[in-house]
Amino acid sequence: MVSDLHKGLRIMLVDDSPERAAQIEEALTRNGYRLVAHVTPDLELYRRVREIEPDVIIIDTDSPNRDTIEHICCITHNSPRPIVMVTNDTDSHTIRAAVNAGVTAYVVDGLSANRLRPILEVAIAQFEECHAMRCELEQAKLALAERKLIERAKGVVMRQRRLDEETAYKSMRKMAMDRNVRMAELAKSIIAAAELVDRKRRRVGCAARTTQVRKWQNGARCAPY
Repeated sequence: MVSDLHKGLRIMLVDDSPERAAQIEEALTRNGYRLVAHVTPDLELYRRVREIEPDVIIIDTDSPNRDTIEHICCITHNSPRPIVMVTNDTDSHTIRAAVNAGVTAYVVDGLSANRLRPILEVAIAQFEECHAMRCELEQAKLALAERKLIERAKGVVMRQRRLDEETAYKSMRKMAMDRNVRMAELAKSIIAAAELVDRKRRRVGCAARTTQVRKWQNGARCAPY
């Protein structure tokens, strides 16, 4: 029986062999899972995944080829979900490529009915753990990027207003509160404004130098020999 946690789990089966697909479909039915689609591993696989939005994908293949690995990479990057690969390929390079692409359970020698439920449970647990770790990593990267922005903007405020570091930070924090925006958003606007002023100054300086050169050239042409 399916655990209460995963009742109604929607499964997409990817297999170009009707015989293998029939066996897995029977195993899914016996374990109480819902097979929502049976597709072949063609060029439209990613589009079909986006259309059907399955909870878990089972890919049954003798050996995953390059196209299949690329499909998995695309799914993992744009529409991540647990992926179980059932294959006869025990090559270590193939296993590594599949796992790196996003396969959460690599199963060799078939998927019998009595092995199906624990394998799916492990695949889902593994996916959820990896997904949580990726989210934490992305949040950490975002926080670091925002801190760098705030530090850069603080330097701009210190130079422009001749403030010390603590006073500049307090000033930015008050501005963010008054405008009801996050510090990172305020920092972006401060940096953008400073860059705009710098560009205008450079254009003015360039124009002034050009004018001086022209005056010198005109004076040189008019000077008597």
